[in-house]
Amino acid sequence: MTTHLDPELWSLIRVALHVGFFLAAAYLLRSMLDARWTTELRHLPRPKWSARVPIVLLTLLFTGILVYQATWQLIGTSRPQFIAFMQLHDRRELNPAHRIQRGRILDHRGEVLAYSEEILGQVYRLYPDGPAFAHVVGYSHPWFGAAGMESVANVRLNGGAPNGFGDWGKLGRQLVTQDKRPRGQDLTLTLDAELQRMAFGLLEGQRGAIVILRPDDGAIRTLVSTPSYDPNRISSALFQDSGPGAALLNRATQGLYPPGSTFKILLAALALEQGFSGALECPADGFTTSARYRKIRDHEYYAAKERGSAWAGHGRLDLATAFARSSNVFFAQLGVHYGHHAFDVMTERMQLNRRIILHETPYGSWSMRTGEIPRLDASDRYGLAQMAIGQGAALVTPAHMALIAGAVGNRGLAVRPRLIETDEPAPLGYFMSTSVAERLSAMLRQVVVSGTGRGIETHRLAIAGKTGTAENPHGAAHSWFVGFAPADRPQLAVAVLVEHGGYGSTTAAPMARDLLLRSLDLGLIE
Repeated sequence: MTTHLDPELWSLIRVALHVGFFLAAAYLLRSMLDARWTTELRHLPRPKWSARVPIVLLTLLFTGILVYQATWQLIGTSRPQFIAFMQLHDRRELNPAHRIQRGRILDHRGEVLAYSEEILGQVYRLYPDGPAFAHVVGYSHPWFGAAGMESVANVRLNGGAPNGFGDWGKLGRQLVTQDKRPRGQDLTLTLDAELQRMAFGLLEGQRGAIVILRPDDGAIRTLVSTPSYDPNRISSALFQDSGPGAALLNRATQGLYPPGSTFKILLAALALEQGFSGALECPADGFTTSARYRKIRDHEYYAAKERGSAWAGHGRLDLATAFARSSNVFFAQLGVHYGHHAFDVMTERMQLNRRIILHETPYGSWSMRTGEIPRLDASDRYGLAQMAIGQGAALVTPAHMALIAGAVGNRGLAVRPRLIETDEPAPLGYFMSTSVAERLSAMLRQVVVSGTGRGIETHRLAIAGKTGTAENPHGAAHSWFVGFAPADRPQLAVAVLVEHGGYGSTTAAPMARDLLLRSLDLGLIE
């Protein structure tokens, strides 16, 4: 509640609450004293405990509260919890915790993304790039609290990171005596500022997300979500927007979207693990599990229909060819063929329906959603066919699709994404076997060489990936691309989502290519 109220209004409310509390306490004491004098009449025996016990208990209660308050405020400056509490919940300008010059937040090259500056006796938190880094760096504000890394790494940025009790004692003395401006410790992120700015520029004016990470150690080089907000100008209006265009929503780590054809990466991995080596008939008229349901058809069918012509269909397709052509008819049949149990085991192995902790301290954590893949009834074969092509009830986050692409490029091993440079890489587990990952990598490369992603093929860099065009009931299709580069020795994995962006091959894929080429120029790919 205090986050959304006007500071002046909250000050008045707080004073009123304090006055009300002391008036109530005074009334209670007065009532007890009146009761005592009433009972102490001369012609009646004097009661020993009727009024005395409540008065003693109330006195002890008030004494305990005062002692605790004194301990909390006088000794509390040596506690990380106290400093954080004072910053986040005491919005008075005279609050000494607001005078801390918090540590800087830097990218992996040392470029400053957030810093504190004293202006006319007050310390302000400044963000040079404004909205471009807002969903990672977050904000620290005396009235509205903190978000993002400003919140999760609050203790370290304040200067008390856990080098020892002496650090906090020194900080506390500086706050109380004000003889020296207290300073916090810097925080270095894994982000690359140049690449982050470029990704933000590519998405600006659209709703979407871009995630780029290193498959081998999980370091996130880019994490962009649009629309964004300016952390230099936080107001209550920002928290009142809960619509589809809400700027506070981190679409990269929290936004759930139908994955479209990018989900065929998971189905291809399932088929390879199961030893699939045959071919399936893919007629132009499509596939359905029952005459009651609309047929699932390929893109070429609708394209021919718009031209007023007929399409002959793909005919019999093997897995690699169906993957390169992104045949819905093939993968819908494939999902139904292997059934619900195998599908559920595959999604569980790839850690869908979970949250993954990216960074955690005793004072906060940063996590990402992976997706929502419901367990269907065994009789719902059509629902399974829909999810097998990334439609229906299947939902994923862009961050998790980048993680899956990274696992393919890292020979099947998924490494926990991380945003803080000093965090140690930590494996999450094998999303697929090494042999399957190697075969799938070759298939992803073929998508760009001769399949739906051939429009982004470039002689400068061998890109492997999968396009996706995800239908949704709220407008034009979402545009997807996930992949990695270089194809033979992956160093960066990427996921691009553009809401209502149309075909993945024409919107998301070129963005991914341009970012990967820029990574090559920046030395992020060698």
